[in-house]
Amino acid sequence: MDQIQHKFVDIRGLKIHMAEIGTGDKVVVFLHGFPEIWYSWRHQMIAVANAGYRAIAPDIRGYGLSEVPSEPEKTTFKDLTDDVLAILDFYGVPKAFVVGKDVGAITAYHFVVAHPERVTGVVTLGVPYTPPGHSFAYEGQIPEGFYVLRWQKPGRAEADFGRFDVKTVVKNIYILFSKADIPIAEENKEIMDLVHPTTPLPSWFTEEDLSIYAALYEKSGFRTPLQVPYRSLHENTRETNTTVEAPALLIMGDKDYVMKMPGMENYIKSGEVKEHAPNLEIIFVPEGCHFVQEQFPDKVNELIISFLSNQI
Repeated sequence: MDQIQHKFVDIRGLKIHMAEIGTGDKVVVFLHGFPEIWYSWRHQMIAVANAGYRAIAPDIRGYGLSEVPSEPEKTTFKDLTDDVLAILDFYGVPKAFVVGKDVGAITAYHFVVAHPERVTGVVTLGVPYTPPGHSFAYEGQIPEGFYVLRWQKPGRAEADFGRFDVKTVVKNIYILFSKADIPIAEENKEIMDLVHPTTPLPSWFTEEDLSIYAALYEKSGFRTPLQVPYRSLHENTRETNTTVEAPALLIMGDKDYVMKMPGMENYIKSGEVKEHAPNLEIIFVPEGCHFVQEQFPDKVNELIISFLSNQI
């Protein structure tokens, strides 16, 4: 971990925290999810650097050590996409591989669609590509207590999270998102109530890991993370050509709760997703959960590096 370097870069008017390792002109940009941070890519960054690549992992604007926008509630996925472009421009990188998880996966594909000439290949974990405007129609198919619907309502998550310290909130979300079932609360309960205080962390996630995440979220708070992704999911990107032609890889844990969202398993396994990303390869990791890159880092490292090497 000590070999990963850190600095702050002015990106579109905000000081963005960057983690970096490796040298050379083969660049991999890692985009984290929620409740993650650059640190969630620690294993992959070191692995790709050892394989001859330069790894760059920002804290998304408003997350972790990166500066919080003056009006977090106005943050959009377009902001995140424009940030990726500005990061590549700052480093003088004409084309890069983009690896994204969760929020970062959505951002990665938005970036590929908006700037295909800047992408060598794209890898996503936990979330497949869906073209802008595509919907799995959560409303009516999943109860009101579905965590996404709850967190989309301004004030609901803030009140729920506010009953606990930041470390407990991050711990509870890691526990919930590590399970194979979708987090759904009863009508008179909140999402945080789904985790009993004595529930242990996943075996692959240490107390030290939790402390690192908690310290970063104590700095940033949850205003931007709740805005992007949850309150920006229906954003109109206004892109006309939404087919992803770049080489692509989707890594899914076969126990990832996302697979149980309405229509998701069929969308991926039927091949419908490949109608929108024809050069997509899909790999399922046995027993893998939503945090598969932290749960099985060696396996995920192997898959990513194999994909990268096949595109050079």
